Amino acid sequence: MWLGHLFCLTFCYNDGMKEDLLKVLEEVVSRLGINADSIKLDYPDNLEHGDYSTNIAMLSAKNLKINPRELAEKIVAGFKNTMPDFIESVSVAGQGFINFKLKNEVFIKKVIEISNNGEEYGRSNIDIGKTILIEHTDPNTFKAFHIGHLMTNAIGESLSRLIDYCGAKTIRICYPSDIGLHIAKSVWAIQKHLNEMPTDNAPIIERTTFLGKMYVEGTNAYDADTAVKNDIDALNQVIYEKNSQEINVLYEKGRKWSLDHFELLYKILDTKFDEYIFESAMAPIGLEIVRAYLAKEVFEKSEGAVVFRGERYGLHTRVFINSHGLPTYEAKEIGLNMTKFKKYPDTIQSIIVTANEQNEYFKVVLKALSMIDNNAASKTMHIGHGMMRFASGKMSSRKGNVVTAETLLAEMKEMVALKIVGRDFSKEEVEEISNLVAVAAIKYSILRSSIGGDVVFDSSKSISFEGDSGPYLQYSAVRANSILEKARQERISSAAPEPTLPGNDPPTGGGAERLMARGGNVSATGAADEILAKLIIRFPEIIEHARNEYAPQYVANYLINLAGAFNGFYASQTIVDKNDTRSPYYVTLTKAFLATMTNGLWVLGIKVPKKM
Repeated sequence: MWLGHLFCLTFCYNDGMKEDLLKVLEEVVSRLGINADSIKLDYPDNLEHGDYSTNIAMLSAKNLKINPRELAEKIVAGFKNTMPDFIESVSVAGQGFINFKLKNEVFIKKVIEISNNGEEYGRSNIDIGKTILIEHTDPNTFKAFHIGHLMTNAIGESLSRLIDYCGAKTIRICYPSDIGLHIAKSVWAIQKHLNEMPTDNAPIIERTTFLGKMYVEGTNAYDADTAVKNDIDALNQVIYEKNSQEINVLYEKGRKWSLDHFELLYKILDTKFDEYIFESAMAPIGLEIVRAYLAKEVFEKSEGAVVFRGERYGLHTRVFINSHGLPTYEAKEIGLNMTKFKKYPDTIQSIIVTANEQNEYFKVVLKALSMIDNNAASKTMHIGHGMMRFASGKMSSRKGNVVTAETLLAEMKEMVALKIVGRDFSKEEVEEISNLVAVAAIKYSILRSSIGGDVVFDSSKSISFEGDSGPYLQYSAVRANSILEKARQERISSAAPEPTLPGNDPPTGGGAERLMARGGNVSATGAADEILAKLIIRFPEIIEHARNEYAPQYVANYLINLAGAFNGFYASQTIVDKNDTRSPYYVTLTKAFLATMTNGLWVLGIKVPKKM
């Protein structure tokens, strides 16, 4: 096929071409009496079937009282009369699927564009001008940062990056719990172990481990002894009112230790928050709001407490002010969400990410909020995620067998370090690689599945350099980078962004242009490089789909397929070869793959090591 008109085409894949295809298709089906709004273009499962597919004939045949395949043939006949110049062919398959195959030059041109502008590839403008808040992680001071927080952090950070990648002003908010009964339980136990309390100079993990043990001891005592329960309830009020200097010192020390520890973990996880709003600051705000709307009958008194009667709305009743006159989590949540919109009045959406154990809780809170400030409630979205589970079942900080983030990260890091023993890495490189790969293993294991489902974490599978894992994606990117380095050493440049059109004299551009000048295909139908190019070019649509569905798993699953295609391409031919006129294009394709993989991994919150 002669490819000389490649750069005369006035479109590019995923830059208006799909819309052009839809427009022509809509005109055709409208003339046949079909509702054009029903058209949906999907990717065929098999790349050999084409690049886009629609089942519009099968959806519409019954209403038109016609055989689906016969209707599909009519649509295809009409389409061919006004077929855009970027379509190679259109055909009918099965009972009435319509498949569209794009011209090879579409992919070649786009691959060259991506290789030259890779850093921005995949970014979208669908959220340009929007301010979106994303609250996630929300750890509890005086308690362990456990694997549940790891899940919330991985999901919240990836959602933040997805929305950021689509052009929004994304504001990441963390809402640490620094007040409440759990702290009173810890402080009660600390008072009994003051001689065991670490100094401020002790390692941070030693200090926060001590706090976690104190929480467990205080919780067990609270549940087992009524007198202790009364003491801790009273202590909770003392901490809230800050009327004891001795207690204040213990409280502030433990709070600082916890927050300092969280920051170290955020650095490892590559998370940075734009705003911290503390639960202690929301307590008086929430208390004032609930009291004000008690008078307006949104809330009501019940046995000395203030409640919201959720049953009236198909929900359940929750306490917003307890019988001691203290605001509960629910009241503070009202204060938090009102505060968010006051601080960021241009916000069009506020997303809250927590474990799905809080799904019913948020239904009640948001219903109450809608009766106080419907604008804030209507713009607030709660996303609940599943739990991370091991063979022993769900972790529990109450019983003391909590799996901390630090423990899991350390275990994974050690496993990775053992895996790369014997390779030519310095001590510093082993440290860097094991850190980055450990984080990738955990994050990918969390993000590969739908957010609402539980994650069964398999340590050995998660660090595999082959198959369905984060390290496999990293390894594929490192391999691509190594190939590009070899190409630089061999002085094989990638295909030029603007090739000379073929004429009587052979052009002097890169390999893709040489092939065009000779009238040859850069890739044959179904070849590994063609498959890779077609997958690379789908990336922007994958990003937008994942963002619109709040589903990072679409990016994770796409990247696994992309890595598989690249490794198949790598295995099928030599990429760097001075004697092969295709080599410059293959280098270009590798460069485009690396850009796509790196950008996709960034969206998942995963970094690519320099070596592996």
